[in-house]
Amino acid sequence: MKLIDVTNSHADLVREQLANTDAQFVKVYSLGQTTVIFTGAATHEDVIILNKNRRVKQSEIDFVLTKLLHLTVDDVEVMPGHNFVELSHLK
Repeated sequence: MKLIDVTNSHADLVREQLANTDAQFVKVYSLGQTTVIFTGAATHEDVIILNKNRRVKQSEIDFVLTKLLHLTVDDVEVMPGHNFVELSHLK
């Protein structure tokens, strides 16, 4: 698996997130057919893993946590939804 930074292709999303949340930065990555949105604020970091065609796999969650947050699933709050997972970590 490989995360590819595609933030420049999602300028509207980044602009909206920065304008309407407490986020200090927003990064968007591609993991094949899966999109990863990583936002960081002063008190927390959030990751949304989204796949429009299928459920997000546990291996994708583990990979993203290791690469972006350098944490394990035990260190974050996991909020699954239909075809997406939100991960939240308090600093």
